[in-house]
Amino acid sequence: MKSQVRFLFLLSLLCGAISQQIQYVIPEELAKGSRVGNLAKDLRLSVQDLPARKLRVSAEEFFNVSAEKLLLEKPLDREQQNSHRLILTAMDGGDPPLSGTTQIQILVTDANDHAPVFSQDTYRVRLQENVPRGTSVLRVKATDQDEGANAQITYAFLSAPTSTNLLFNLNPNTGDITTNGTVDFEETSMYMLAVEAKDGGVHTAHCSVHIEIVDENDNAPEVTFMSFSNKIPEDSDLGTVIALIKVRDQDSGQNGLVTCYIQKEVPFRLESTSKNYYKLVIDSALDREQIAEYNVTVTATDKGKPSLSSSTSITLHITDVNDNAPVFQQPAYLVHVPENNPPGASIAQVSASDPDLGPNGQVSYSIVASDLEPRALSSYVSVSAHSGVVFAQRAFDHEQLRAFELTLQARDQGSPALSANVSLRVLVGDRNDNAPRVLYPALGPDGSALFDTVPRAAQPGYLVTKVVAVDADSGHNAWLSYHVLQASEPGLFSLGLRTGEVRTARALGDRDAARQRLLVAVRDGGQPPLSATATLLLVFADSVQEVLPDLSDLPSPSDPQAELQFYLVVALALISVLFLLAVILVVALRLRRSSSPTTWGCFQPGVCSKSGPVVPPNYSEGTLPYSYNLCVASNPAMTKLNFSNLTPEMVPPRDLLCEDPSVDVCANNEDPQIAYDSSF
Repeated sequence: MKSQVRFLFLLSLLCGAISQQIQYVIPEELAKGSRVGNLAKDLRLSVQDLPARKLRVSAEEFFNVSAEKLLLEKPLDREQQNSHRLILTAMDGGDPPLSGTTQIQILVTDANDHAPVFSQDTYRVRLQENVPRGTSVLRVKATDQDEGANAQITYAFLSAPTSTNLLFNLNPNTGDITTNGTVDFEETSMYMLAVEAKDGGVHTAHCSVHIEIVDENDNAPEVTFMSFSNKIPEDSDLGTVIALIKVRDQDSGQNGLVTCYIQKEVPFRLESTSKNYYKLVIDSALDREQIAEYNVTVTATDKGKPSLSSSTSITLHITDVNDNAPVFQQPAYLVHVPENNPPGASIAQVSASDPDLGPNGQVSYSIVASDLEPRALSSYVSVSAHSGVVFAQRAFDHEQLRAFELTLQARDQGSPALSANVSLRVLVGDRNDNAPRVLYPALGPDGSALFDTVPRAAQPGYLVTKVVAVDADSGHNAWLSYHVLQASEPGLFSLGLRTGEVRTARALGDRDAARQRLLVAVRDGGQPPLSATATLLLVFADSVQEVLPDLSDLPSPSDPQAELQFYLVVALALISVLFLLAVILVVALRLRRSSSPTTWGCFQPGVCSKSGPVVPPNYSEGTLPYSYNLCVASNPAMTKLNFSNLTPEMVPPRDLLCEDPSVDVCANNEDPQIAYDSSF
């Protein structure tokens, strides 16, 4: 009974232990019989109780339980199995027997028992030349079945030459091979490298790396001018060889096949003579005057992908040939020269250009023909052989020579010389150097002005006469205009500004003089204008016989301004006389009071004596042509001065007397009628 109780107690302890997992870590390749672990200690059991418990592990070929220990039956290989799980079973001796289990996990640690192994014995790769530095070439890969430090592999070049180390770099940890410089197919087309892989111990492995450099189209073709002539006459024949050219490309295959060409807009072409050799020949006519030089660019292109090309340029100078005649800037020249020009002055300049060079383009000028007399030509004009300036040798007169024409020649200095002609027409312009000349009215044989008669009944607009004038100038300088400078009766006549026609502006009035005088100015349109004057004597009469008696005594024309001053002086004298008479009448009236009334006659109060109109006998000599009646009353305030009615010829202009406020004869309601003779 005690034994059963004790077993149950131990079984409960064992069950508590079984609920926990036991873990052991042992290295691989451990010798057979090696102790793995102390089960009694790990299960917290006494050694004496273990035999009765019948401890065993289930179905495990690598481990066995011996006494209180777990022993290794045969060596372990971590690379095949890196861990083992065991179930430890304990059984009692009862009937039926009871048992308990626990798990044991055994981790197998690595031992460096494997050497690295490369994935390939020989690695082959193609690498383009000129790849950038640091470009990945390939990665070598070695594996080790060990783990941890035993499987840490490092890589290195084995017996690599210095040049290899300069061109390639091997990462010791990853096995990546990258470029460390620039690889050039033209220098080396193949690289063979030996690589060593070493684990954390003493194990190593080796492989070889073959790097084939692939040609890259990295060399442009080269163009070389073996010979050429850079001065070509513009009259060279087609097909003339200008240059020999050689091309070369350092690349291989398609990258080294070269084609050569030039631009299309030049008059040259390339012809292939043999492999990589060409000649440059003239393909079309040359003209130096159009293009004096050509920059010919020879381009060579290979057949690589992408293709490369290079260009070389040469300058070809086209030399001149006298193949162009001079050309004037204008097909014809027209020159306007004002008359009275100073002799020796420049009147025109012709200019011709010759696109040739040197003497072929040097132009001289001469006069080869003219519509002037050959002997008179040199006295009219000359031309400068160097500049083409045409000079006037004399002053031109528009009224004598209005135009003439010259034929000028431009000639180059080439051999043979070439020339061209051009016409130069000279128009002599007019200047206002001639005043108008009056043709009508003409002066009489004695230099006196003739007269025209006007019917007394002429209505407004009646054509009286016409002033006719001419001007030797032309254009505006000969455009004539007519102006009235002076008129005996302003407003009686009108004058056509351009026609010179004199017409009546109104009907003849009773107070208008029968004889009128007009002073007409004829002006031209020049700047400054020139003018001439004409005097018109107009007589209002129904027939010529009516005015003949007065014509013999007709005084010479006088200045109207002087006549006006004369009339003013006479008017002032008349007023003074009237004032004196008035004073005398006043004195006489006072004396009358003490004398007989019959003595005074009409001086008596209320008596007035009248007389008819009287024309003084000296009327034609310029005296005032009017008469007046003077009546004096006994009362000085009644004194009255009356003017007689006068004929129209005797009526003076009203502004001669009425403009002076001191003359009170105009204060009477009856207008004083004063006539004056227009001939004064």
